[in-house]
Amino acid sequence: MRAVLVLYFKYFLQWDDNLSTAIYHTFVALCYLTPILGALIADSWLGKFKTIVSLSIVYTIGQAVMSVSSINDLTDHNRDGSPDNVSVHIALSMTGLILIALGTGGIKPCVSAFGGDQFEDDQEKQRTRFFSIFYLSINAGSLLSTIITPILRAQECGIHSKQRCYPLAFGVPAALMAVALVVFIIGSRMYKKVQPQGNIMTQVAKCIGFAIKNRFRHRSKEFPKREHWLDWASEKYDKRLIAQTKMVLKVLFLYIPLPMFWALFDQQGSRWTLQATTMDGNFGAIQIQPDQMQTVNPILIILMVPVVDGLVYPLIKKCKINFTPLRKITVGMFLASLAFVAAALVQVQIDKTLPVFPAAGQSQIKVINLGTDNATVWFEPQIQSVNVTSMESTAYMTFETSQLLSFKVTSGNKTTTQLTKLSEESRYTLRVKNNATDIVAELLFDNVTSKPEEGNNLIRFINNLPDTINITMGDTSFGTLASLSASNYNLFPGGREYKITAIINSMPCSVTSKALGFGSAYTIVINKCSGESLDVTYSEDIPPNTVHMAWQIPQYFILTCAEVVFSVTGLEFSYSQAPSNMKAVLQAGWLLTVAVGNIIVLIVAGASKLSEQWAEYVLFAALLLAVCIIFAVMAYFYTYIDPNEIEAQLDEEEKQVKKDQDIYEKQVEADSHM
Repeated sequence: MRAVLVLYFKYFLQWDDNLSTAIYHTFVALCYLTPILGALIADSWLGKFKTIVSLSIVYTIGQAVMSVSSINDLTDHNRDGSPDNVSVHIALSMTGLILIALGTGGIKPCVSAFGGDQFEDDQEKQRTRFFSIFYLSINAGSLLSTIITPILRAQECGIHSKQRCYPLAFGVPAALMAVALVVFIIGSRMYKKVQPQGNIMTQVAKCIGFAIKNRFRHRSKEFPKREHWLDWASEKYDKRLIAQTKMVLKVLFLYIPLPMFWALFDQQGSRWTLQATTMDGNFGAIQIQPDQMQTVNPILIILMVPVVDGLVYPLIKKCKINFTPLRKITVGMFLASLAFVAAALVQVQIDKTLPVFPAAGQSQIKVINLGTDNATVWFEPQIQSVNVTSMESTAYMTFETSQLLSFKVTSGNKTTTQLTKLSEESRYTLRVKNNATDIVAELLFDNVTSKPEEGNNLIRFINNLPDTINITMGDTSFGTLASLSASNYNLFPGGREYKITAIINSMPCSVTSKALGFGSAYTIVINKCSGESLDVTYSEDIPPNTVHMAWQIPQYFILTCAEVVFSVTGLEFSYSQAPSNMKAVLQAGWLLTVAVGNIIVLIVAGASKLSEQWAEYVLFAALLLAVCIIFAVMAYFYTYIDPNEIEAQLDEEEKQVKKDQDIYEKQVEADSHM
């Protein structure tokens, strides 16, 4: 669902890039904040199994609401293809996203911890393998969704008007989630279900609060120091809870730098997808949608997890390199930083190909010569002149709007001068044609000041015939055009050829268009009809995307390498360092770093005010590199623990205390009889 979400915001709800990115990362942050709630419910009330079932129902309902919210015909009462009340769709979308965040976030810490519960204490190797397979399964699902969901979105559906099929893109995952839930419930009897052990997070919070308060009360030097500040809670809380709290806080402290990794990683679904919309998705026989580029990540995960787990790590071990979990996480952060450097380099190349549109106080004009003679155009007063050969056109020329007062056109032995009154931040096409009696020189308002979105192309026609014609391209009719008049622009998907048909005096003439690229705009001039063949020329208004989407693969590869050594390791590390009754809590703490990372994206992107996207990528890369160094220092001083061993020692101590107490009570009873 996340694969198409940012495009749904931009193209269905009509939000701009920044708002779409902000809402996307807010949603992702919420998805990773709610695991705290899921962990609380699982560890203190329902248990992991019932929590997974109940919150999966909430998730499915939320997905269904999203599907309903994206039905265009829901408020399209005038049947013009656009929602009449966008607020209704926004309200339903936000409701659906909140339910999804509650559902998916709530089950996140429970699923991995529930899987870990199925193994005994002496099955550490099998449990490690489980976490790799678990992560592999997640990415297999991600792969399928990022391939299929954009395909479903690209379909056209609707009752009154055909639109991008977001209802299908959101509805199919809802149905599949319902099926998965039924399958999960059917296997209930085969699972090992650990019973909830009370509201452990409340106990931990109270223990920490009492320790701080008690330490503050005894801050005087006359009171002896204790080994750990949490030991000040020993007057009220038992040794086991204090020891478990120490274990959790020790790991949570280590988590502090980790959100920066997720701040970069989750931009795959926002900034990197938007970057792909300005690139060429033509892979020969396959046309890749911008949101489908995200499939590179799960494909590489599926390939690399077994390779890294079964080949790379054993080779490192044979080289006698102690590649500890925290060292793996450090390497992952460094690689993610490199991935964003690669993204910045790609963005620099993209920026070189983007057209320059007029800024405030500026206008742009291109000249297209429709006549058989060469033409010269002077822009007055004495700004510049340009020569245009027959049936050719110039690129757009930029002028200060207030300075351009008129233009003079000379073609053959004729000259004409016209005054101009242009609008700022606008583009115009000057049509020039030398007729038998005079020169036609007319400005055409282009009304296009940005590249077409989603890799589409803008096409319009100019009728250079003396007769009125009716033009059709593909299934799109451009209507009737008088001589030397121009049509409006219409959108056409890229990577295809289209049949152009002109009806001239009831006689059809046709030609197959050239293969359109992605993100371009063309003015097609209808020149003549010979037999049934149409003669046309193309004038490029906006160049197509020329940087291929394949150039994103290196940044995806580096980021996937980072994910393999960072995320898989983090899940296992969180489970292995957690006390038995706080597995889901520490898993939730790990997932909380993802939420904070997405909040960092909102803060940094909003505060940086960088006008260039490549500079924002470099900024994020630099921030993560700095955080990586800090984490490496913290990891150097971390001491690994075995929670099972510590808890076993506590069990022995408790047994000994109980035994001593029983002996003491018996002794007291014997003394009383004497």
